Amino acid sequence: MKIKTKLRLGFAFLFIVVIFFGATALYYIQVISASAKVILKDNYETLNYTKNMRALLDENAAPFEKNVLQQFNRELAKQEKNITEAGEKEATLQVREAFDQLSSESPSSPQLLKAIRANLRTIETLNMNAIVRKNAAAMSSVKKATLYLSMAGTFAFLVLLSFSVNFPGFIAGPLKLLQDGIREIGEKNYSQRLNFDKDDEFGDVAAAFNQMAERLNEWENSNLAGLKSEKLRIETIIEQMQDAIIGLNEQDQILFINQAAETIFNLQKAEVTGQPIHLLTKRNDLLKSIIGTENILKPLKIYANEKESFFKVESREINIPNLQANKDNALRQASVSAGKVIILRNITEFKERDEAKSNFIATISHELKTPMSSIKMSLQLLNDERIGALNPEQQGLVSNIKSDCDRLLRISSELLDLSQVETGNLKLNISAIDPLKILDYAIDTVKFQAEQKEVKLEVQAATGLPQVHADTDKTAWVLVNLLSNALRYSHEKSRIIISVKAEASKLIFSVRDFGKGIDEQYQKRLFERYFRIPADGSSKSGTGLGLAISKEFIEAQNGQIWVESAIGEGSSFSFALPVG
Repeated sequence: MKIKTKLRLGFAFLFIVVIFFGATALYYIQVISASAKVILKDNYETLNYTKNMRALLDENAAPFEKNVLQQFNRELAKQEKNITEAGEKEATLQVREAFDQLSSESPSSPQLLKAIRANLRTIETLNMNAIVRKNAAAMSSVKKATLYLSMAGTFAFLVLLSFSVNFPGFIAGPLKLLQDGIREIGEKNYSQRLNFDKDDEFGDVAAAFNQMAERLNEWENSNLAGLKSEKLRIETIIEQMQDAIIGLNEQDQILFINQAAETIFNLQKAEVTGQPIHLLTKRNDLLKSIIGTENILKPLKIYANEKESFFKVESREINIPNLQANKDNALRQASVSAGKVIILRNITEFKERDEAKSNFIATISHELKTPMSSIKMSLQLLNDERIGALNPEQQGLVSNIKSDCDRLLRISSELLDLSQVETGNLKLNISAIDPLKILDYAIDTVKFQAEQKEVKLEVQAATGLPQVHADTDKTAWVLVNLLSNALRYSHEKSRIIISVKAEASKLIFSVRDFGKGIDEQYQKRLFERYFRIPADGSSKSGTGLGLAISKEFIEAQNGQIWVESAIGEGSSFSFALPVG
């Protein structure tokens, strides 16, 4: 039977109980009302008639007048039509006989008046006794009605109470079981089942729930097998990797360690798995040097594989979706940490290649400087008129050769500086120096180039600047390079602002031009080696090494270098060095 049908039958039953109770109450109310009506209609009216007749006799003296007799006759006629009690008819007839005699005699006989009064008293007595009797019967009916109504009310109350107690359980019981089942499914207990022995909607819901739980259980089992297979495959891949890998859980306990990590750190997988990493660092200095630090930028030199090897340390946090409900807080993070992975990438081969490249560049640059110097010397001799004058065509060729020679010498110098930085052979002579001396040297170096282009150099430097803690030659080289770039990209008859100002414990040098400006997408790459802004039809000469070398020189002196630029507004290159 469906729940809807059961509800209809239940409410129909309640409706019948209410109707039964109402009908019973209405019946007994009608019985009591009928009893009261009988008393009022029959006996009370008779008493009223007799009272009126006696009043006529008592208030008037015999012989009676005609109107008095007429009134008495009317009241007696009414009484004759309202005879209801036993003996009342005989008394009424005697009153009628006595009244008829009284009406015909004149003067009236006192015996007739006495007889009339005696019979009226008899009628009154009979009706008074009837009222008492009927009132007792009515009270009995009231008590009986009260008893029956009490029984019917008690029965209706018990039925309604039973219905109100059991009916919510009929609905809430299966819902509670369904709620508990859903909560178990939410806790991944897919073996939960519901058993409702009912052929209704709850039974259908239980069947659908059990089918869902069975499907989820099958999915969980198949998914678990797939996860185990994937886990085994990933473990095999990690084990065979040449990079050293250590996996930690959220409590910093070792989950796994591959063979390369065992060799490098001199650890045994069976002994360290599950151990807190901080306990292992107490007896392993190499592990201690890389744990608790962020990704190390400089390569780490380790003696491994019977030679010095270089490794790059990377530490990556592993975040997974937060699938656990937080009962204490409605707001929770979208992801939680599941641990981290520490990777030592073997970059020995790349380090060796990089060193070979740097040595090759340094050697080539050094070897090129000698013939370039000889060529430059020969060009100077050719320009000496003492050995003979050159015609205009020859002078043009010599000028082009000199320009190319200067460019090759500049490139060679930049490559040598870059090689010093890459090989770690950069030597700095740090000392406290007046920043204006560096500024003057740089301006003197580019003054001729500025005059040729009619570019005005404006200096903005406050008096009383503190000394800067820097290498004079390297800092001056950086400032000259920035000024040269500004001149290269400035329009003729424009201006360049060179400023020096003190800020906190630093001294800031800035070179601002009013050229085309640099697109924002290229600004982050300006200080990369060999990077040049794509040509726009007005190609400028350069190697793409000047800013990269400038960055290395400034950072080697514990400084910073940056650029601020906008298209159409020019560019401002700045670097900051600590105050001496």
